[in-house]
Amino acid sequence: MQKHEIDLNSDMGESFGPWQIGDGADQHIMPLISSANIATGFHAGDPATMASSVGLAKASGVAVGAHPGYRDLVGFGRRTIQASVQELVQDTVYQIGALQAFLQLEGMSMQHVKPHGALYMAMASDEALSLAFLQAVQRLSPQLAVYCMAGSATHLAANQLGVRAIREFFADRDYAASGSIVFTRKMGRLSPEAVADKVLLACRDGLVDTVDGQRIPIEFDSVCIHSDTPGALELTRATRSRLQEAGITIRAPHRHHAA
Repeated sequence: MQKHEIDLNSDMGESFGPWQIGDGADQHIMPLISSANIATGFHAGDPATMASSVGLAKASGVAVGAHPGYRDLVGFGRRTIQASVQELVQDTVYQIGALQAFLQLEGMSMQHVKPHGALYMAMASDEALSLAFLQAVQRLSPQLAVYCMAGSATHLAANQLGVRAIREFFADRDYAASGSIVFTRKMGRLSPEAVADKVLLACRDGLVDTVDGQRIPIEFDSVCIHSDTPGALELTRATRSRLQEAGITIRAPHRHHAA
């Protein structure tokens, strides 16, 4: 069944001081998306970058979510950190609070939380961690949604607690026949047309082609294009154009009509 509205999200503010991640194209990508996941300082980002990212989102009319990760600036949050559930939850609360302060300065509210990188993947397979994390998120702001993979432990925990789960479709990642993501350490440059075609197929028919040549059903509420993927700006432009040409509105989840 074709979607008439879809959220387009991207990870923003993933630079640190003078160092820029990816193409450094945040200011050009931001107006093209509907939801921004802003790095909160542990895997990337710093106070100045958070402040500028929030300001850019406000100017572009983009909804904002916190993008907390492991305390791993050197590894960009892609390395698993061995820590207790309590410590990891406290680390995420600290990061969410930092971004909430910058949003408050701009008179904005936070739409969602999306864990980053290795933390996202750890939570996807760890129900205890997901439950503890989402219980803390609920106490911080009951209205916050969580971005996650459909069928993941995070998704199941959100359903159990009554937290709104925004299921993601990854435009710039390959899918296996199992429906899981095929992660690679080094992303090559992707064809903007191929990515736009992939997203349109998913939005129009609820299908995705896998790396082994199968076509499987996929369920999702938001399309993610990572800003650190080479050529992310071109991928986002092509995808947005293809969706709009197909009559699909790009809109943040909190602005969708209630079901």
